[in-house]
Amino acid sequence: MKPVTFPTIKRNQTANPADSPAYGKGQAIGSGSSIGAILIETGRITAENAERVSRLQLDQGKRFGDTAIELGLLTEEDIRFALSRQFDHLYLPASDTSLSHQLVAAYKPFSPVVEKLRALRSQLMLRWFNAETRRNALAVMSPGVGEGRSFIAANLAIVLSQLGERTLLIDADLRTPCQHKLFKLSSNAGFSGMLAGRVGIEAIARISSLPGLYVLPAGAVPPNPQELIGRSSFAELFQSLVRDFDIVIVDTPAANEYAEAQMIAVGAAAALVLARKNRSSIPEMIKLTRSLQQTRTMLVGSVLNEF
Repeated sequence: MKPVTFPTIKRNQTANPADSPAYGKGQAIGSGSSIGAILIETGRITAENAERVSRLQLDQGKRFGDTAIELGLLTEEDIRFALSRQFDHLYLPASDTSLSHQLVAAYKPFSPVVEKLRALRSQLMLRWFNAETRRNALAVMSPGVGEGRSFIAANLAIVLSQLGERTLLIDADLRTPCQHKLFKLSSNAGFSGMLAGRVGIEAIARISSLPGLYVLPAGAVPPNPQELIGRSSFAELFQSLVRDFDIVIVDTPAANEYAEAQMIAVGAAAALVLARKNRSSIPEMIKLTRSLQQTRTMLVGSVLNEF
């Protein structure tokens, strides 16, 4: 398989959901309910005001959402919420603080960065996560610290779970883990404890607000991460998790600084390499890709992270 460069990911962009073709339409595929009905059922608009909007919508030939916003009866966030229900695509409102807002795939589904993540997802589904390859694990790697591995791994796991795939995100960065912060989980029990034989599958957290997504946090930071990953129990545990889930995404430590990153990649059999604009160096990227070749780890593609 020839490596491919995937879309550039930019985090500092926002988009108006009105640019979406489906924005504000009264009827659409999916659940069959109109936007008005969804908003009435969830208490975001009264039946009387919805009827008022519908009459004006027909008179002016506009969309329900556009008309309601012009009247000051709804906000753009209300329309995004209704669309997510209409198309069975869960969207968390900004007022929801159960997860970190860095999880843009959950909070900002209409933003350009999430569109890029979906494009990345499509390429991965075509090139790696398919019936022909029978592969379902991928390590997200980069040469150094602060290059956005955790951000990409977390949001990629979310968009993959939105396809209906039972997706597990493993925080295998036993140096400076952060997935527990993004998903607001306890850092006590996790991957390190499972490797040490101290905890079992109960360390895996089901993210109730994101159906199909499960997260295995890193757990307590051990004094010997390289030795833990190097044990035979790592391969046994990893293969067991791969068998239990449709897709497994692994967040890793800085690859050119910590040797266990290569061991993790070998376990996954494939890597997605990340570079950050104005931070990652070409020599360091070359060093990483060559090390993957030496361990016969498939380099599925690369992503340029611009933020």
